[in-house]
Amino acid sequence: MPTIGAHSVNERTAALMARDAGFRATFPVSGRRVLVVGGGTAALAQVASLRDGGARVTVVAAHSVPSIEDLAERGVVTWHTRAYDRGDVVGHDLVVPASGDPLLDARVAAEAADAGTWCTVPDSGSSPRSEGGEDVGNCPNRGRVVLVGGGPGDPGLITVAGLEAVRSADVVVTDRLAPLGVLDGLDAEVVDVGKIPRGRSTPQEEINRVLVTHAAAGKRVVRLKGGDPFVFGRGGEEVEACVAAGIPVDVVPGVTSAIAGPALAGIPVTHRGLSQGFTVVSGHVPPGDPRSTLDWDALARSGTNLVLLMAVATLPAITETLVAAGLDPATPAATIADATLPTQRSVRADVATIAARVAAEGIGAPAITVVGDVAARPV
Repeated sequence: MPTIGAHSVNERTAALMARDAGFRATFPVSGRRVLVVGGGTAALAQVASLRDGGARVTVVAAHSVPSIEDLAERGVVTWHTRAYDRGDVVGHDLVVPASGDPLLDARVAAEAADAGTWCTVPDSGSSPRSEGGEDVGNCPNRGRVVLVGGGPGDPGLITVAGLEAVRSADVVVTDRLAPLGVLDGLDAEVVDVGKIPRGRSTPQEEINRVLVTHAAAGKRVVRLKGGDPFVFGRGGEEVEACVAAGIPVDVVPGVTSAIAGPALAGIPVTHRGLSQGFTVVSGHVPPGDPRSTLDWDALARSGTNLVLLMAVATLPAITETLVAAGLDPATPAATIADATLPTQRSVRADVATIAARVAAEGIGAPAITVVGDVAARPV
């Protein structure tokens, strides 16, 4: 009888039959220890779905796509950067073979069974998708690109139109902050172009090239982004690149994290009697930086609540500038990290001390800071 791991047609057949056999059921994963073997795009959807379900996820893979690496760096999952070992299945409540290698996945499943550990082999190709290419205008056999705003990360906050676009795609080009759980079960090629702050990053020019190349080959391409494509998402640049190449583009707006993040922490960005507006700005460069085009003194005097995105590293400089420009140091402030995820947390202070509180709590990106009286609203 052939051993697991041998290159055998019988083994491949048995593995495929095993996938279809058995009883399908929902397994509650909140708080459970789950092992995912694999770090590629096949594993990404599984890791994201398990994370969304509150599982304690451990990934074993010598290499991973940027979005899994990002989750590991943020402490959302644990990643062992090495090849799978038989002993890995021990001590977990569930094992998910998702390496993309049928022989390795079959081996993992068999060894999980030997260890008495529950194991599930992910389905693939289960999402509905229409057949054939599209003829668009005078561009026969050309596909199209759909920019989809996926919302702040929870798959439940993507719009119906956005979800339908993802499910009908031939190719999904995704960001690390997109609702990665919606990738589970897709019959589509997934391309991870995540940009990790001060880490691995796909150049925007390469992302544009990927979109155009796949669409020019007649494929339906979804560019899945976190939040809204046009709120610091560089969606405008991607539209321009596609239009310049003669590729039709549609846009599905998304729920922006600038509003959703504070809301999920119980903070309204406006409140009757407290404010008549809010201002959303990017803090990726600090005040005084030659690249900064913001008038921070005017923002301090604006009388609107301030919502700061991409401002964890620059928060000390921003808050010092705001106070120096006349903003009351006692103005309430709050920072919300990992909005919508099981790891979501928030800290509250005043504008003079919020940066120190964020540093003391070890909060990193992605995070949103709100400055204004609304930040003191009771949760």
